[in-house]
Amino acid sequence: MSTSKGIQGDRGRSVGLTLALVSALAFGGSGVAAKPLIVAGLDPLHVVWLRVAGAALVMLPLAWKHRRLLVQRPALLAGFGLFAVAGVQACYFAAISRIPVGVALLIEYLGPALVLCWIRFVQRRHVTRAAAVGVVLAVGGLACVVEVWAGLSFDAIGVLLGLGAAVCQAGYFILGDHGSDSGEEAPDPLGVIAYGLLIGAAVITVIARPWSMDWSVLTSSVDMNGSSVYGLWLLGWIVLLATVLAYGTGVVSVRRLSPQVAGVVACLEAVVATVLAWIMLGEHLSAPQIVGGAVVLVGAFIAQSATPVKAVPDPVASGIAQDETALSPSRADA
Repeated sequence: MSTSKGIQGDRGRSVGLTLALVSALAFGGSGVAAKPLIVAGLDPLHVVWLRVAGAALVMLPLAWKHRRLLVQRPALLAGFGLFAVAGVQACYFAAISRIPVGVALLIEYLGPALVLCWIRFVQRRHVTRAAAVGVVLAVGGLACVVEVWAGLSFDAIGVLLGLGAAVCQAGYFILGDHGSDSGEEAPDPLGVIAYGLLIGAAVITVIARPWSMDWSVLTSSVDMNGSSVYGLWLLGWIVLLATVLAYGTGVVSVRRLSPQVAGVVACLEAVVATVLAWIMLGEHLSAPQIVGGAVVLVGAFIAQSATPVKAVPDPVASGIAQDETALSPSRADA
């Protein structure tokens, strides 16, 4: 029996890591597809609105299928829509209006570190050394990938907005894991994503005011590193791959791994974005970026070996709570 559970755990972890990598790859491609549209004249916030609203439209049938979630988990749906979808986008774009993009991106990706703090100090669960080392390496590597020193500047409001994006990103991983460790049935992740996108689209609509958008950019060809690409094709990439696929695989990977491990693996998104920009947009990589990307990979590799430790709700006779090292049947080792 224990051998069978071990095999299932290893298989579940492999599937979870694969999904996390697919999610990072899909998320990382969003900038490559969005930049030609922005250069062609679309406001960045309008691209965000198209991304989220388009994905919400695609997920609408799933929202209807899981409509009971509106009654069963209204707080979870609202939190996912406000933090994991709208909050990250709004805070990040507001941050880059005041501080360099690389600095804002690095601050946003402090999210995995905040996840570890949440688990250790709020949930009072043990944080493995591998997960902590992985976060430190990933953040250090990201500093090289985004070449944070190239545009280093300090703006208190900009930094606070970047931290807001990091908090919202941490919320994405924490909310994505909601219910998977409790005795109650965990909500369907696709249903949560569907309603999160609908709520996020409603919030971003107020911020972006899409009625002032130049819609002609989408129906014409735009330049992509010397190649002519139809605007709607890029929009399809952003909606279907960089949003629907990215959120779907990301939340399922959190369920199979753990928030802290999935968060570190997600740091690969910045590496993927940089490499794709090099290949598809001609934005060449520097030596520090290549080294930084390798460090992020090492951090993700170390973090994926971490096994989440779950706390027993009832203390033992000595008054000290024991850590539960065995995973529930619905979760895989991470």
